[in-house]
Amino acid sequence: MSFLIRETLVYAIPLMIVALAGVFAERSGIINLALEGIMIFGAFIGALFIYEMQMHDMVALEKGAANWGTMQLFVLLTMLVAGICGLIFSMLLAFAAINLRADQTIGGTALNLLAPAVVLFFIRIIANQNDLRMYKGDAASWFMIKKSYFGLKDVSNFFVDTFLNKIYITTYVCILLFIILSIILYKTKFGLRLRSCGENPQAADSLGINVVKMRYTGVAISGFLAGMGGFVYALTTSNCVANGDVAGFGFLALAVMIFGNWKPLNIAGAALLFGLFKCTAASYSTLDIDGNGQYLLLKLSTDPVWGKILNANFYRLLPYLVSLLVLAFTSKKSRAPKAEGIPYDKGKR
Repeated sequence: MSFLIRETLVYAIPLMIVALAGVFAERSGIINLALEGIMIFGAFIGALFIYEMQMHDMVALEKGAANWGTMQLFVLLTMLVAGICGLIFSMLLAFAAINLRADQTIGGTALNLLAPAVVLFFIRIIANQNDLRMYKGDAASWFMIKKSYFGLKDVSNFFVDTFLNKIYITTYVCILLFIILSIILYKTKFGLRLRSCGENPQAADSLGINVVKMRYTGVAISGFLAGMGGFVYALTTSNCVANGDVAGFGFLALAVMIFGNWKPLNIAGAALLFGLFKCTAASYSTLDIDGNGQYLLLKLSTDPVWGKILNANFYRLLPYLVSLLVLAFTSKKSRAPKAEGIPYDKGKR
């Protein structure tokens, strides 16, 4: 059970934080379909930052690798760098949508096409191959938190095995950020002003709220979170490898946001649901669901009868199939911000 929870969090956390990124943009009135592209860019910047730091300061970092606290600070710094670069990349969408009043769906799609092309171009220049990896070692040995670091090597219980062993600090940072930003969005004056720009920008402007500034801020926060989420995805699910792809997590995050009805608490629950199915797809061959030492899903996939349906491809399909089914049944009840996707015209009433 501990393994299942840990693996579910690995996939749920990037979905949760990137879905919240979508909420900030759309609550301000801008449709951010570019989440996928921003995640790809953030994953690349995070992997590149680690690669360059390892290559140019290997001696210091190898000493740091022996000190897990130093390496956790390094992870936090990389998250910050990836987030800032994601913010800068998202300004392309903000400028097109706010200043040029371009179609936001087309603008987001263009960035989704641009990001992997730019990333793969630079990867070929830097590494002369199709992906960019850590200069040395792997993410699990360098950045993963293990219970032995806390002097609990011989301790085995549910709490220790689930939350203090074989987990990344990014999990707790993202959860903390999610809580803080959710409170800001719904319990502060800034959050109220931001949401008013996505509901009725003309009314907000009549009250002295700078709609353009608020929309830029919403997209900036969205870009920062999506860029950071891209690095978190690369670190926790693909061993800090950037290859111009994040397995559709940006689009899954959009599905989580819609399913969660643009509300943080609902989004957290939806992210855990999708994370569970993504975990099942990635780890079905090693999941011991009932704790009896037998891998039930693996047995089903090799069974002469059930194996024809419940094979590896079926488990990989599950997260996306669930996304389609959930959206089909819940999208009618979803209530998007009224002014999202509509360019703001100061003279319109």
